[in-house]
Amino acid sequence: MSKFWIVFFHTYLNKLKSKSFIITTVIMCVASLVLTNINHIVDLFNGDDKVKVGVIDESGELLAPYQAQLKKINPDIQLIKATDEKKAQKKVTDETWKGYMIVSLNDQGLPQGGYRSESMADMDVPTDLEQGLQQLKTTIASSKVGLTAEQSQLLYTPVSFDKKALDKGAKTEDELNQARVLVYILLFIIYISVITYGSMIATEVATEKSSRVMEILISSVSPVTQMFGKILGIALLSLTQFVLLFLVAGFSMFQNNREALDAIDIQGMSASILVYGVVFFLLGYLLFATMAAFLGSLVSRTEDVQQAIMPIMILIVAAFVIAVQGLGTPEATFIKVTSFIPFFTPMIMFLRVGLLTIPVWEVMIGMAILVVTIIALALFGARVYRGGVLMYDKHSFFKGIKKAVQLTKNQ
Repeated sequence: MSKFWIVFFHTYLNKLKSKSFIITTVIMCVASLVLTNINHIVDLFNGDDKVKVGVIDESGELLAPYQAQLKKINPDIQLIKATDEKKAQKKVTDETWKGYMIVSLNDQGLPQGGYRSESMADMDVPTDLEQGLQQLKTTIASSKVGLTAEQSQLLYTPVSFDKKALDKGAKTEDELNQARVLVYILLFIIYISVITYGSMIATEVATEKSSRVMEILISSVSPVTQMFGKILGIALLSLTQFVLLFLVAGFSMFQNNREALDAIDIQGMSASILVYGVVFFLLGYLLFATMAAFLGSLVSRTEDVQQAIMPIMILIVAAFVIAVQGLGTPEATFIKVTSFIPFFTPMIMFLRVGLLTIPVWEVMIGMAILVVTIIALALFGARVYRGGVLMYDKHSFFKGIKKAVQLTKNQ
């Protein structure tokens, strides 16, 4: 056990003091500060400038009511009267105006219009302009058929539609929205951590192997001890980095972005979701980290690490895509089935736990499948690891595993 702690702390402290870890952590902390204050940054660049849009009113009577209608939708859009289309085009080209509109009355005496701008990349402004013109058309059409303003309002008032789950234990719509936020955050954390730290584990193994230090280590420390010492050492490193990020992001949101912090509302969430999130995160990390360790042992150069761990990347990307799809349809049969496939379980089963009320035995089976898979991978990985670290020639994926296992048997 003492050798395990030596490997564990050596891996942790060596990576903790590395320039790459320090620089990466600083960059991630700065990025978290930017993301948690993005609304203030956008406002800083935008200032209080209005979005100016020229309007060529061919009817001579639509501009004023159109502006009044548009203020209810987007008060930042300012309509400016224009009379000549060529001059309006020049204003847009000179970036004085965002664009310009041509509005008129059709044969029925109802508004119609068109929008012109340098490009159609900005969808928000034309959408708001169209919505405002549509509402103006509705108002004019209602008055033409003799409806009062109150009657028109009554006509377009949304229908009352109550939604209630029959299952007493089912989550309310507000609870589901809160759960979706937390589930998405934790899914993203699992995704990023596996890709980042799985690659780090594989690179660590390949680096020691390329320096021939591995040949000395493998003769004095068992492969299982060495492999899990590295895995858990980098796990502690990732935890250190995440704690720093959460402290920086949490403090920034608390000081400058309370709205986003209230939207997450961790205090209002079920403690079981947070517990399950931690459990599935740790199991998922151990699963993919174990794979990364023995796959990293198959290459002799750090340049080949990314290619070696490509199967892990494919699996974790597939799991993330399925999980994101499942945020809208967590009860789908496909989601339920994939939640019991071990490489997808950490994300998909947690998704179901967070959004649905599922039997505890299903969650326990998912965890048991993960534990059994991790143990099986650890046992098989140890055999591959012990032989793989002594291989220095290039092999295909399956051929490399086969040769590593044979080398282990011959030792």
